[in-house]
Amino acid sequence: MKKIVSLALIMMLVLVGCGKRQQGDLKKLTFVLDYTPNTNHTGIYVAKELGYLAEEGIELDIVQPPADGAPVLVASGKAQLGVDYQDTIAAAYAQDEPLPVTNVAALVQHNTSGIVSLKGSGIENPKGMEGKRYATWGMDVEQAMIKNVVEKDGGDFSKVKLVPSNYSDIFTGLGNDIDAVWIFYGWDGIAAKAKNVDVDYFAFKDINPVFDYYTPTIIANNEFLKEDSEIVKAFLRAIKKGYEYSIENPKEAAKILLKDNPELDKDMVIASQEYLKDEYISDAKKWGYFDSARWNNFYAWLFENGLIEKEIPSDFGYSNEYLPD
Repeated sequence: MKKIVSLALIMMLVLVGCGKRQQGDLKKLTFVLDYTPNTNHTGIYVAKELGYLAEEGIELDIVQPPADGAPVLVASGKAQLGVDYQDTIAAAYAQDEPLPVTNVAALVQHNTSGIVSLKGSGIENPKGMEGKRYATWGMDVEQAMIKNVVEKDGGDFSKVKLVPSNYSDIFTGLGNDIDAVWIFYGWDGIAAKAKNVDVDYFAFKDINPVFDYYTPTIIANNEFLKEDSEIVKAFLRAIKKGYEYSIENPKEAAKILLKDNPELDKDMVIASQEYLKDEYISDAKKWGYFDSARWNNFYAWLFENGLIEKEIPSDFGYSNEYLPD
């Protein structure tokens, strides 16, 4: 009997010791955001706070992006993973030596961006932008998309007045110096409601399905993918759980985001989370999934319209192979 008790005690001590070693051997990863923390990122903060990442043996350091954005930091290996967008990374892929990063998960399944204006200003649709002041970032792809939707709606893009966008708060400019601006509805569209500002809005994907590209996404360093594919899969398993929790528990998930980022507006975050819970997966077959046709159609459009210097091969720049089943 004493031998049995002793053996049980030894086994218990071994297990405790193993647990401590495993906890001490957490794989440290650096994850760089695309922008200041917001509800696009909630699942990442949830996965960290609720221990989903630790369960997969990962310790995650979430950092702010440098001036030149997340892709450069990820490509350099100073961060293994980060957040970016299919549209802005296109130029980095359309060259003889593409940037060595791969999109491994879609954080939001459909493009939720579009044009917002004050209600009653006559911009319920793209043609209404004629004669109006649009706040532009001065990017070729951006302006080509505006031109496309205006012309598809029977308008004349040359009549749209392009003015530089320099507003941290779009509602300061709307109705004063500008009439229309490009927003992501899940943040600024929700902000309009929170501020009791009546607006008109149209989404790009509703005018031209080619513009239903992936934004934002998780990107990973290619060398990291090659050398530590199992860690990447473990990371995405944890992040998937974080987003599934955010879908099922939007208010609690919002509180987790706010806990790490108390400078954010509480009511705004909760309202935005309620909206995005239906957008993270939407109609996709699973969280994070990239549809080949949607991915390729947008890059084909960029090349056909002379917006990238080199054609991007089909299915280049993304992968579904690291996503959990």
